[in-house]
Amino acid sequence: MSHAILNATFAAGRLAAQAQVIAALVADVDEEAAHWRPAADAWSMVEVLGHLYDEERADFRTRLDLTLHQPEADWPPIDPQGWVTARAYNSRALADALADFLAERERSLAWLRGLGELNLASEHRHPRFGSMAAGELLAAWLAHDCLHIRQLNEIRYAWLAAHAAPYAVDYAGDW
Repeated sequence: MSHAILNATFAAGRLAAQAQVIAALVADVDEEAAHWRPAADAWSMVEVLGHLYDEERADFRTRLDLTLHQPEADWPPIDPQGWVTARAYNSRALADALADFLAERERSLAWLRGLGELNLASEHRHPRFGSMAAGELLAAWLAHDCLHIRQLNEIRYAWLAAHAAPYAVDYAGDW
């Protein structure tokens, strides 16, 4: 992605489109399937949505804002893995988890669209990742959605494979 393409308008467009994909991936899912985990250490669809909601408000938007406007300020701590159980994501109803994520995404889109020209070279010193430019954080936000779109697809595939018995899904091709 060239720097000419990576800007607030492009990012807002991608984040809006990716939110629609996320919503479509859970649109026809019942509560049992929404809370199903393909393995004991894997996340359910509802847990993915809870994670996306918290990442939206506590990670990407907050940290990008600080990097752009207060690059020397410390980022607030986050615990994405720990929040899954500490915030009991899997106890939520699918519709509520999706609505919360989509509402938070709308806040992010409004914020991004109101920024105007971004200084993507603005940097924050991160203890783990070193110097991190706003452009890297913005690109990571877009990529983060892609990772969880893939994860939701994987959960859907695993659920189908596990629940289609006695029929197999092998004819579909290699996953």
